[in-house]
Amino acid sequence: MCGIFGYIGQASKTVEILLEGLKSLEYRGYDSSGIAVMEGSRARVVKSEGKLANLRQKLKGMTISGHVGMGHTRWATHGVASTTNAHPQVSGSTIVVHNGIIENYRELKRELLDKGYEFSSDTDTEVIAHLIEERTKAGMSLEEAVMGAFGRIEGSYAVVVMSEREPGKIIGIRKFSPLVLAVGDGEYFFASDTPAVLPYTHDVVFLEDGDMAVVETDGFTITDLSGEVQNRETTRLSWDPVLVEKDGYKHYMLKEIHEQPRAVLDTIRGRFNEESGDVHIEDLQPGLIKDINRIVLIACGTSYHACLAGRYMIEKLSRVPVEVDLASEFRYREPMTGDNTLVIAVSQSGETADTSEALLEAKRAGASTLAITNVINSKIARDADTSIHTHAGPEIGVASTKAFTTQLTVFYLLSVFFARALNKISNSDGQALLHDLIKVPKQIEIALKLDGEIRELAREFYTFNHFLFLGRGINYPIALEGALKLKEISYIHAEGYAAGEMKHGPIALVDENMPVVLVAPDDDVVFKKTLSNLQEIKTRRGKIILLTTDGNQTGLNDNVDRFITIPPASNLISPILAVVPLQLLAYHIASFKGTDIDQPRNLAKVVTVE
Repeated sequence: MCGIFGYIGQASKTVEILLEGLKSLEYRGYDSSGIAVMEGSRARVVKSEGKLANLRQKLKGMTISGHVGMGHTRWATHGVASTTNAHPQVSGSTIVVHNGIIENYRELKRELLDKGYEFSSDTDTEVIAHLIEERTKAGMSLEEAVMGAFGRIEGSYAVVVMSEREPGKIIGIRKFSPLVLAVGDGEYFFASDTPAVLPYTHDVVFLEDGDMAVVETDGFTITDLSGEVQNRETTRLSWDPVLVEKDGYKHYMLKEIHEQPRAVLDTIRGRFNEESGDVHIEDLQPGLIKDINRIVLIACGTSYHACLAGRYMIEKLSRVPVEVDLASEFRYREPMTGDNTLVIAVSQSGETADTSEALLEAKRAGASTLAITNVINSKIARDADTSIHTHAGPEIGVASTKAFTTQLTVFYLLSVFFARALNKISNSDGQALLHDLIKVPKQIEIALKLDGEIRELAREFYTFNHFLFLGRGINYPIALEGALKLKEISYIHAEGYAAGEMKHGPIALVDENMPVVLVAPDDDVVFKKTLSNLQEIKTRRGKIILLTTDGNQTGLNDNVDRFITIPPASNLISPILAVVPLQLLAYHIASFKGTDIDQPRNLAKVVTVE
């Protein structure tokens, strides 16, 4: 949600730097945008409703020069999408951009109105600008004014501030919303996410909750809101800027689907010994699981589906009971956790608000905690007792793809790790399981070769308004994920169900206008059960798309309208392969419908507010 990009340095093209930074953050979702550049001691502010192209059009013909500036892409919360509500928000000499929600803004707004301040927008952000302006007018330095203002503010925020009273300075503050400070050669950047700064530098400081970074052209200091200096390390990122370019693909989503063999390979690389059958994950010790009698997995959205599949993997191999909870529910229901519970929080960005707060709730209750995330030093990774980093690389498309398959891969590794630590599987069992995992990148490459075939399938089905996805066992979460991908980017109503539940309601919807995608890789028990569902659907004239193992089509042609086949794989590996053609199906259906695939309406890549 909302993208922030700030710059201070000596570059002559500050406006272009800001626009490019905002462009790289478009995937977060937005409905308006704006920039502010300090020209001498005066700020020039330009804002526009709609896409970034509208802002660029407004800026055409304008000459704006300066070495300090900031930009923002807004995803509306308080106040409709409009130029007036777009950021930056201004009060006198104070200019502010903000990601988050100020929970006590109504109370603060009433106080400011009583003092004679006028509000030109409907945003909660304008309160921040007025609070800072009030203090700088009274003679406080910008740092003092910011500290005083945020002493009054409750909620979640990542904020960047400039002031015409101190034009050579830019300040960033964060709490519960992501903000990084990037360190270049004589220049500095603020950004909501690291891909935005990769074209300029790989050295970043991950700001922590309560941090205030004061940046001038000759350096920066980080304090808390009481002024106490905070020592934060600079991290060097390994991501290549080319990874955030489309590389010839029409959309980031399609590029990221095709990056999955590399992403999975990078995620498993160096983390196991096939000869011994052991898994070695940095900072993860076998003692972590020794006294654990219960595991709770928490996440939102696609990561939640990864957790549902992870439960099958962990329970099957380690025999430790596993629960899965939506982070947004877990944090409010006084969960029963304690010393013998391990809570595993999963988030691609490591900044998801509900997951972050649920993790902290688990820690307060005394549970051991582990984070699985794609971003080193993200908030969830820092807050957990230990963390596992997936190596998906930057994921720009709002609809998650490679993050999901790498999360499944980590759960597979973790399951083997737990099982070996608890002596639930033998050396030879570990060897066999890891041998299966080694083959996955190549098997995904084979699945990706279905791209053209699935495109033709999408051409046939993109006009339908409803889809049903069914799966059993470990492939039930894959049915959920397939439905989610389709509805996210094509806006087609799609539902995922456990196949065994079909007769408890969903079968009432089945007719010739209801395509049903059955996710059923070959399994001696579950596959045979799913065949009975197939027959029931066909009897009711439903159109059946069967996703199954290659070579498993014999005798099914009369009952199946279309086949999608994946390479043969074990029961625990098949979900990683099965989701790939479902991602392609969603992509191509959305492409035929002409939707905005990388930035679907109403969605944001990183949900940093409730």
